[in-house]
Amino acid sequence: MSNTLQENQDYKKYMVDSKLQYYKPHATKIEKTFSQEISASLNCKSKFISPKFFYDKKGSELFEKICTLPEYYPTRTEVSILEKLPVELLPFLDDSTRLVELGSGASVKTRLILDIFTKLQEKTEYFPIDISEILTESSELLLSNYNQLHITGIIDTYEGGLEFLKNYDDKKNLILFLGSSFGNFSPHDGYAFLQKIHSTMKSGDLFLIGLDLVKDKQILENAYNDSQGVTAEFNLNVLSRINDELDADFDLKNFEHHSVYHEEKQRIEMYLKSLVNQSVIISKSNLKLNLDKDELIHTEYSHKYNLSQIHTLLDSVGFSIENSWLDDKKLFSLTLVSKN
Repeated sequence: MSNTLQENQDYKKYMVDSKLQYYKPHATKIEKTFSQEISASLNCKSKFISPKFFYDKKGSELFEKICTLPEYYPTRTEVSILEKLPVELLPFLDDSTRLVELGSGASVKTRLILDIFTKLQEKTEYFPIDISEILTESSELLLSNYNQLHITGIIDTYEGGLEFLKNYDDKKNLILFLGSSFGNFSPHDGYAFLQKIHSTMKSGDLFLIGLDLVKDKQILENAYNDSQGVTAEFNLNVLSRINDELDADFDLKNFEHHSVYHEEKQRIEMYLKSLVNQSVIISKSNLKLNLDKDELIHTEYSHKYNLSQIHTLLDSVGFSIENSWLDDKKLFSLTLVSKN
């Protein structure tokens, strides 16, 4: 593997072969950001860890496992919508449209969209943006299945990847944000993120977003407290990552996964609960953390929406709704928008 520096000095370019290249921030930049953010968020009165830090290699693998669990309806429900999409999505695409995906993960659902692109195009360009190194493995697997595919991966946060894309070229994009990841944002931050996507888009660009719908409380709480304990392992893994990368001494036996649905705020709230009074040292963040028994560290929100809220939100940012799709049980939605 050869590598060269990109004009943006924050990134290094890795050229795997003629069909696969990816950009990655320099390691010092990644470590500094992680350390600074963990120090700031765990120093707050109401302690929290950003959910974007779930997705190291092990965390990404655990999330892919969550997606197959019987209680976790979002993935299979969204797949059922995507499987019916080709005929209705095809008229919005042409032979020059590039596919961009935020949070590509293992690219399972991506294949359903790529199947549409590859029927239309002799050469398909795909830009996955993911904070996890799993991007490189999933890209190589995709290339083995799609001969006309050319991949430029960006291993970075969504915001970093979007800024990279904005300054990359003038090619027309379909940006995917599948799953229910948008629900992880607070309402304020979600609005700001949609504005970021809107500002990245050019005339002719499209944005396809998946949003989880409000439903029975028991269905939601079961989905985030699965019987096999995989979600608990996923939640606790973020502490393992802090131990490994920031030289911390979290004892995972002293914490448990805690997840509830807040009906008024229409969101799942996920926490790590301290089981004892304890102190933790995070050396690279220069932080000594004191936790009381039963104290909570917030790790994720997963907001749920009704259809009128979705339309109002997208309209308020300045998007035009081109089409929307639901599954048969109306558990999940996909909405296609363009830029006004």
